[in-house]
Amino acid sequence: MKIFVAGLPLDMDDAELEEFFEKFGKVESVKVAIDRQTGKSRGFAFVEMPVSSEAREAIATLNNLGIGKKVLVVKEATESPASRMPSQNSRTPNSTYRPYRPGSGRPSGRY
Repeated sequence: MKIFVAGLPLDMDDAELEEFFEKFGKVESVKVAIDRQTGKSRGFAFVEMPVSSEAREAIATLNNLGIGKKVLVVKEATESPASRMPSQNSRTPNSTYRPYRPGSGRPSGRY
């Protein structure tokens, strides 16, 4: 299960975050989001745990946990809106999209 973690201290790295989640079970991966320009944490991360029950226990225990001046928000990750939208080239076979072809007359519809 993929878990979203927000409210991280800006100095927390992947290894430190992994330690938090290892207390609940096996951790496949941890990725703290890093700002490309500054090289510092953006304050959120994604953690993957293969066993859903362990992941749910981690979410229940760590959500709203205070770390320094910050409070963690821990929840199951969802797809971003961009990844849910079909790409420009992946149209369904029954799509009503028809490109205008020069020489085939005017496209239907009012302008």
